[in-house]
Amino acid sequence: MSVAIVTGSSGLIGSETVRFLHEKGLEVVGIDNNMRKYFFGEDGSTEWNTAVLKQSLKNFRHVTADIREQETIFKLFEEYKGRISLVVHAAAQPSHDWAAREPFTDFSVNAQGTLVMLEATRRHAPDAAFIFTSTNKVYGDTPNYLPLVERETRWECDPSHAYAPHGIDESMSIDQSKHSVFGASKVAADVMVQEYGRYFGVKTGTFRGGCLTGPAHSGAELHGFLAYLVKCALTGKAYTIFGYKGKQVRDNIHSYDLVNAFWHFFQKPRAGAVYNIGGSRHSNCSMLEAIDTVEQLSGKRLQYTLSPDARAGDHIWWVSDVRRFQQDYPEWKYRYDQRTILKEIVEATAERVKRVS
Repeated sequence: MSVAIVTGSSGLIGSETVRFLHEKGLEVVGIDNNMRKYFFGEDGSTEWNTAVLKQSLKNFRHVTADIREQETIFKLFEEYKGRISLVVHAAAQPSHDWAAREPFTDFSVNAQGTLVMLEATRRHAPDAAFIFTSTNKVYGDTPNYLPLVERETRWECDPSHAYAPHGIDESMSIDQSKHSVFGASKVAADVMVQEYGRYFGVKTGTFRGGCLTGPAHSGAELHGFLAYLVKCALTGKAYTIFGYKGKQVRDNIHSYDLVNAFWHFFQKPRAGAVYNIGGSRHSNCSMLEAIDTVEQLSGKRLQYTLSPDARAGDHIWWVSDVRRFQQDYPEWKYRYDQRTILKEIVEATAERVKRVS
């Protein structure tokens, strides 16, 4: 049986990947040491998801390991040598704010950890496809210098600009901009993944995600805005919107749609491929629009405040142009739109809140 190795396997994208690949008939080895709990406290803990995966999936093995530990990771790859066909690297430190507190930890997880995974693949699984979950934050704050127009509930790109109809494509520069410490560490990883594709010929796919979301997200204040917003609405916890009057726009892609994109890449991998991936014009909203929809779906009012202080390097408007990926993989289609995504998160969160209350 072919083996897939998935890092961050108890997180949102990792766990969706584990389930998807297991259903496709692969043996899946998940690497996750619940560093989300260290980053974000109990709100961010993924222990509940680890337990679900271990109990429900017959051909899944959970490994508690740190992706920065080269010897441990290399030994694991060597154990499955000759059988590994896919590596999905979804483990990361994902928060702007947290990265500034511990830049060495952030960089070691995002950059060093990625290098360890790449080299393990090159040495022990050179024919495997390597998929990396990068981020739109590699573009820094460059999107904020687009001609943006303020509307009643959102910011929008001026209709005359080339990015307005479909969103931002991969031609936008990642240089000469303010990234945040997190964005910079992800740039280092992103470029290294490309280099292993171009220099060594490893079949690497870099997916620069917009907002990745879904019902398995362990949302916390510093990361996972839709999941955390829903949690606050359902539990009565106060929510703070940082900057831009709550009109900042994010495109949101369901974890299933993203992992399905991974699957299409795996079927026909390329070396050094880079794709912007997100909800595109198909699925996007402002913070205010998200709150309105959550209140409609849950029947509860969210208690929120507007802070004038935006997060460093944060985007005012982001919509991903996914046409490059669609051109390379025309059979890939979205399953979820914005409202369907939020409906799922509301239902899953309500069930989780009920279980712990």
